[in-house]
Amino acid sequence: MRRYAIVVSLGFLLGGAPAVLAQAPAGQPPLGAKPPVAPAPKPATQAPAPKPAPPAPAAPPAQALQPPPPFPQGAKTAFVNLQGIAQLSADGKAAAAKVTALTQKKQNEIAERQKALQGNQQKLQSSGTVMSDQARGQLEKEIERQQRELERLQQDAQAELNDLQQELQGEFQKKLLPVLEAMAKEKGLHFLFSGADAGLIWAEPGLDLTLEAVKRLDGK
Repeated sequence: MRRYAIVVSLGFLLGGAPAVLAQAPAGQPPLGAKPPVAPAPKPATQAPAPKPAPPAPAAPPAQALQPPPPFPQGAKTAFVNLQGIAQLSADGKAAAAKVTALTQKKQNEIAERQKALQGNQQKLQSSGTVMSDQARGQLEKEIERQQRELERLQQDAQAELNDLQQELQGEFQKKLLPVLEAMAKEKGLHFLFSGADAGLIWAEPGLDLTLEAVKRLDGK
């Protein structure tokens, strides 16, 4: 069995989570969005608001996998559902929980900064016409600073989540590859495919070794 064929597939097991950072919290406008501005003698000058990144495709939901029939004797080919292994195994669930926890933490930090920014924007829109030029100018500069910091915070959070995903994927891969290789050798397989990546349309149910791989990975 070729190791590289599995490595390519594993890169997608924990994908999708970081894109949540690009979405505004429920009930709030996107980062940097501005409420309608009432006409004013001197319009405020504001830096462009950070644009949210488009969300990445969400990973398919985990499906309950039924125990397959016995493995056909003499079979030289089998397959596994790598997404299923990641979602059903203890290591996969732990990795997903870490990504979710960090995502929530960063979302909360971004929401706090966003709330402060929106407060100043509303203050400028409601009171800007009665402020002195100096006070209005200081508030405009503060809004621009908050927008820049909010954009940097979002970029840094995205990078931190990406790094965590890569780290977790590498750890998961190191644990899973030896399990799959040992299982393939014990059964005398010539090929062990990732069912989804191989474009599998139909196969003998007994050739599905997903649950066996999960049990071995969990040490059961």
